[in-house]
Amino acid sequence: MTESIFQGRSLLSTRDYTKDELMYLIGFAEHLKEMKRQNIEHHYLAGKNIALLFEKTSTRTRAAFTTACIDLGAHPEYLGKNDIQLGKKETVRDTALVLGSMFDGIEFRGFKQEHVEDLAKYSGVPVWNGLTDKEHPTQMLADFMTMKENFGTLEGLTLAYCGQGRNNVQNSLMITSAILGVNYVNATPAELEPDPAIVEVAQAFAAKSGATITVTNDPVEAVRHADAVYTNVWAAMGEESQFAERVRLMSPYQVNAELVSHIENPDWIFLHCLPAFHNAETDYAADIKDKHGIEAMEVTDDVFYCDRGRQFEQAENRMHTIKAIMAATLGNLYIPCV
Repeated sequence: MTESIFQGRSLLSTRDYTKDELMYLIGFAEHLKEMKRQNIEHHYLAGKNIALLFEKTSTRTRAAFTTACIDLGAHPEYLGKNDIQLGKKETVRDTALVLGSMFDGIEFRGFKQEHVEDLAKYSGVPVWNGLTDKEHPTQMLADFMTMKENFGTLEGLTLAYCGQGRNNVQNSLMITSAILGVNYVNATPAELEPDPAIVEVAQAFAAKSGATITVTNDPVEAVRHADAVYTNVWAAMGEESQFAERVRLMSPYQVNAELVSHIENPDWIFLHCLPAFHNAETDYAADIKDKHGIEAMEVTDDVFYCDRGRQFEQAENRMHTIKAIMAATLGNLYIPCV
């Protein structure tokens, strides 16, 4: 593959890319990771200016994009929620036209998928989705890179997601698994099963890749044949008012020692996009404990810190995969075979 295949493209959803293209980007990220470990400079984006738009706060996404820009020789400019007024004081189209005239690429992390789509439509530069209400494609590249690093391949693996079916991470995991040929199981309460439209999209991709897509209300059966078990927070940003109901619904789906004891593969791994509420040692979790009487939420310490945990490698891989997508879509380079 050469730069022409990726040049100028945005990443708004993994469904925008083929299986071969996604696997190529993962391989490229592995190559860049090794270059960084060997302290080999790779300033593929020297002289480029990158706008980082953050309506929603973040630790990993901001850190990953910032360090990726610097490693690639580009200049990152952070614009937080007080710096941008998308759809409030200025239309998304107007913002896109202005930023596109000043920056070579735009990252957006915010509330609405249509905002990142309009930024890509009107800016004239590559736009990368750092998270919206619908999808989280940059997270997906890191997730599946981590699985590939551990198992050597993705074909035929089974990923079990124990969590509510109606959020951006679940949507993207289901769709990306289907594209890449990874069998996917979402264990979730009936009240929080995935959007049928997302399932339909995933099933269409799965028909081509040979993957299976399953939604179940039984967490034990979901993890039994899993190679990787993934979970996420029970209430995302803006959903805190629903927490009492989420605790009631989601407690049976907590990833704990009892649940993972049912996994048949002794080499299974645990994944989490972070932050994780695995004990009550943060102010937020302590408040939840006081209000709801629970020590941990989606995962317990005995799983989170066990030798099967890969969540911190997964977090590091955010940087390498973001670097790959930026270099591929923005850099004037020949991408080496990886």
